[in-house]
Amino acid sequence: MLLSEEQLLIQQTIRTLAEKAIRPFSQKWAKEKIFPKEALEALGQAGFLGMLIPEEWNGTNIDHVTYTLVIAEIAKADGAISTIASVHNSVATLPILKFGTPEQKAQFLRPMAQGKKLGAFCLSEPQAGSDAANLQTKAVREGDEYVLNGVKQFVTSGQHADIAIVFAVTDPQQKQQGITAFIVPTQTKGYHVAKLEHKMGQHASEIAQIVFEDCRIPVEYQLGQLGEGYKIALSNLECGRLGIAAQSIGMAEEALQLSLQYAKERKTFGKFLYEHQAIHFKLADMATQLEAAKQLLLHAAKRRDQYLPSLKEASMAKLFASEVAEKICREAMQIYGGYGYLEDFPLERIYRDVRVTSIYEGTSDIQRIIIGRELLKE
Repeated sequence: MLLSEEQLLIQQTIRTLAEKAIRPFSQKWAKEKIFPKEALEALGQAGFLGMLIPEEWNGTNIDHVTYTLVIAEIAKADGAISTIASVHNSVATLPILKFGTPEQKAQFLRPMAQGKKLGAFCLSEPQAGSDAANLQTKAVREGDEYVLNGVKQFVTSGQHADIAIVFAVTDPQQKQQGITAFIVPTQTKGYHVAKLEHKMGQHASEIAQIVFEDCRIPVEYQLGQLGEGYKIALSNLECGRLGIAAQSIGMAEEALQLSLQYAKERKTFGKFLYEHQAIHFKLADMATQLEAAKQLLLHAAKRRDQYLPSLKEASMAKLFASEVAEKICREAMQIYGGYGYLEDFPLERIYRDVRVTSIYEGTSDIQRIIIGRELLKE
């Protein structure tokens, strides 16, 4: 797929920004587990935290193809920051755009699109990850307020976010149709960060366990209709999967570039690494698999831009890109040998960071279930 001049310009713009505001600090942020506030401020000021939001709400309103290009470029510099940006731009802002009232958009969406407020998405629970219908968090209406009680798990930016999209049960008898979505400012009394999880990778991106304890919000913060929460949650996961595929590709591309550079510099047995056929074949396979993943993603994003069904294509892109990215990073580490295993080299961080892409926003097995279901409909 050939990109337009505008798409190439935006890609170059984010690449330049990432080289300046992200890449020089990524190793330090990961090692010291520093939340990258400065980088997010830079992204926000450049319009990259409101990418899919119309200009009337202060977004930049770019297409989904361009969105995936931007996420990939951020991921090349730092996978953790691409996760924060992907969550904010998709599952945090889009529910308000699609289902929010004009008042909610003015109060919450506008500052989020401007990068002044950071968003989080609270769906998963300790007992309910991919089984999104099995929620235990309750929301009970008391007069002009809802009272939320429950626990949310794996909340990206849960501690630093300003606005959380929260899904809770309002009618236990209705199962999926008894789930409702809410907008919860994180400064609300009763929103507690119980703990930050210690992860294998992406240390600059936090995931938190959030406890809602008699958390009271006005009824005006209900998002969408009563019982529409499950629909809202699923409607935005598709775009989230495009983001995960994009960041997988970004990290894989970085690993490939590092491998190429190393293969041209390192000598063994009197030859540069790339002159050994075994390494030559590795590089060729890595590049081929990466290109295939890119085309799957661009195809899915293009279909979404054209308002064509893209659930199957988005799941295919997420499945293939995440699994191929891990393989590419593993092969890159083999090319580096022992040096690839050292924290002194960025490949060690990238290898850890990329592993989660085949888990969140729906595991690889969940993607296979979705793809299979869609195939049987044809």
